[in-house]
Amino acid sequence: MTPLQLRAEFAVRLSTLYGQEVPAYTTLLDVTASINAETMRATGADAERFGSIERVTAERHGAIRVGNAREMSQVATIFGAMGMYPVGFYDLRDAASSSIPVVSTAFRPLDQDELAINPFRVFTSMLVASDRRFFDEDLGARLTEFLERRTLFPPLLLDLAAQAEREGGLGAEDATTFLDLATSSFALSGDPIDKAWYRELESVSAVAADIGGVGSTHINHLTPRVLDIDLLHRRMEERGVAMIDTIQGPPRTSGAGLLLRQTSFRALNEQRMFVDADGRLESGHLRVRFGEVEARGAAATVLGRSRYDAYLERVGDRTPDGRSQLWSSLAPENEADWLTEDLAYFSFRPTGLAPSSADRAFGLVELVESGVVAADPIVYEDFLPKSAAGIFRSNLESDGTRNSENAATSFDADAMAGVLGRTLHDPYTIYGRIRQDSVTQLEKQLGLAAPLACPWNG
Repeated sequence: MTPLQLRAEFAVRLSTLYGQEVPAYTTLLDVTASINAETMRATGADAERFGSIERVTAERHGAIRVGNAREMSQVATIFGAMGMYPVGFYDLRDAASSSIPVVSTAFRPLDQDELAINPFRVFTSMLVASDRRFFDEDLGARLTEFLERRTLFPPLLLDLAAQAEREGGLGAEDATTFLDLATSSFALSGDPIDKAWYRELESVSAVAADIGGVGSTHINHLTPRVLDIDLLHRRMEERGVAMIDTIQGPPRTSGAGLLLRQTSFRALNEQRMFVDADGRLESGHLRVRFGEVEARGAAATVLGRSRYDAYLERVGDRTPDGRSQLWSSLAPENEADWLTEDLAYFSFRPTGLAPSSADRAFGLVELVESGVVAADPIVYEDFLPKSAAGIFRSNLESDGTRNSENAATSFDADAMAGVLGRTLHDPYTIYGRIRQDSVTQLEKQLGLAAPLACPWNG
């Protein structure tokens, strides 16, 4: 099995597992599928502007949480076997007012063709136990020791993952073993939880307790992609599933829009067994897992992203109409404006219409306007830290605690690359390379003697 085949099968297995563990996820998939079918019937080809319906139907992103650098490096090896590479750095520690002491990256395919077939991605967060804003010296030391003692992934899984990376895949028997072990590693454990230890961490951060209060990891949520997220939000509540109050990300527009919008159903009470200091078992409940859903738009350029950041700085407590008006003042809905203002990434292809002699003197924008060239928006494959933190926060029962007088532990993209022991890819570089490759190919296909003038290079 190739890395792509391993990734596709792993995504299916995780989806089945999560549906068994969290039945409301199955409801989410049913509602998502019906809305996507309705949207296809209503809008036809326009529904596939940001990916074929086959891709959208298969699309999932998962989310997991690990405790330290060793576990994060092991996760990178497991996902590397499936052709998934770390892209982007997200620091959630200051992305919300609540206590979320994690830094994150996302493992996903890089190649456009692979993304079109199966874009499975996993948003992966790592606890920062050394950050004294959240954990004092004593608790931080005990947490670090606890994490160093535990084993999340069996050695055979890690060996097979390394083999798959070296050899570009696995034989049938090894592939089955790898998939079995990988899937079971992310299943919810039934082992009793040390009640006192879990509650001590939970008083600081429910996210920290979910990561460091147990001896295993698990899928925290698994996210399908929907073509109309506002309709889904309403339909889920009509089905009796409690949703969080808001849709995270930019406001609704008439089309797919820029970047990413996401929401979730609220974390559900899940029965777990706890053990007290005297060894007595008792039944209890935890609320840490939820069902997220997303709607993806176009990948924003640095300038486009700065418009979104400006929106976040200014939005405050505006009404829904006020939020939409603010966003419209910063980011036009028209794709032609995205191109001329260099707000989004596109790939380009000839339409088959022969360029006139006058066309050959024009730049890229003019060729698109004349119909000689088609501009296809590149799908946003990544995440938004404020949105991720907003989803986390909306599913927490309390904000936890932090001591902002203490200095933060420094941790950036370079530090994450060091933890992973491999290249941490920059999303803008990836989108920019896809765009430039398409322009270079276009120039050859049109037989142009000189490079095209493009909005991003004058």
